Amino acid sequence: MNKKAPGKAFREGITIKQILKMFPDNETAEQWLIEQRWPAGISCPKCGSMNVQTGCNHPTMPFRCREKECGRPRFSTKTGTVMEGSKIGYQDWVLATFEIMTSLKSVSSMKLHRDLGITQKSAWFLAHRLRSALSQNDPGNLFNGPVEVDETYVGGRRANMSNAKRKTLKGRGSVGKTAVVGIKDRESNHVSAKVVTSTDAETLQGFVKQHTNPDATVYTDEATVYASLPFNHSSVKHSLSQYVRGDVHTNGIESLWSMLKRAHKGTFHKLSPKHLDRYVQEFAQRHNVREQDTIEQMVTVCTGMESKRLKYDDLIACNGLDSGARA
Repeated sequence: MNKKAPGKAFREGITIKQILKMFPDNETAEQWLIEQRWPAGISCPKCGSMNVQTGCNHPTMPFRCREKECGRPRFSTKTGTVMEGSKIGYQDWVLATFEIMTSLKSVSSMKLHRDLGITQKSAWFLAHRLRSALSQNDPGNLFNGPVEVDETYVGGRRANMSNAKRKTLKGRGSVGKTAVVGIKDRESNHVSAKVVTSTDAETLQGFVKQHTNPDATVYTDEATVYASLPFNHSSVKHSLSQYVRGDVHTNGIESLWSMLKRAHKGTFHKLSPKHLDRYVQEFAQRHNVREQDTIEQMVTVCTGMESKRLKYDDLIACNGLDSGARA
């Protein structure tokens, strides 16, 4: 007797065999990306005009805007997106998108390097550009609630650190780790999260206000920074082993932390503060589209590529946070 596979039965997935048949080469992958980016027809990334010449005799820029005022620039499907400047083929971009969106604990650059036949450096850069496509800096519509708010800390275990590193850490618990704050709307089941440099009241309450309808109910733990929240606010006392009190709990947002930390330990092994926020955005947005069919999830990534170019020099540039690289 056949049994249903685990997961959400209403979701339509795609097998590895199917994805390879759908995108057997760069040409079919490029055409699919064109259809996602310009469903109404190809338009100039610079001026938006649809007066575009296609099929140009150019090795990398097959389109050209015909508008004189625009300067008649040449462009490609990659222009103006996270793919811009990339020599990686369209098929690899689509297959990498498939792997990231169908792997619950994400996929490492080493696996992409082996699966796609590109260098590990290229795979690492490719993955971060796809994470940038998933990033949602604008919170959009405010959460109507009830909402759950919680923070977590990401970093290595002291037991695994060298004696020299342990001696530099003064204090207990979260010392030496990076703080991440998150919020989940129970009504829409959507989450938002980001790395923060401080966990004081101004920072955490500001995050809640930025994402929450003023009339919403807010649930947190007993952290004092939430005590003066200007919302209908209730909390549970984790310090007393109280995790659920009626409708009051933060178990929903904590499930996001659970998945992020499983990926930290099982897939990446090391998440540096410098790049952590992109990983947080990846897991938050993949949570938000988890009930969509696989192809719809891939479309979400494609539509998020617009105007989010990430250059390699910018990726590795100092942002004031530790890269985790060995000295």
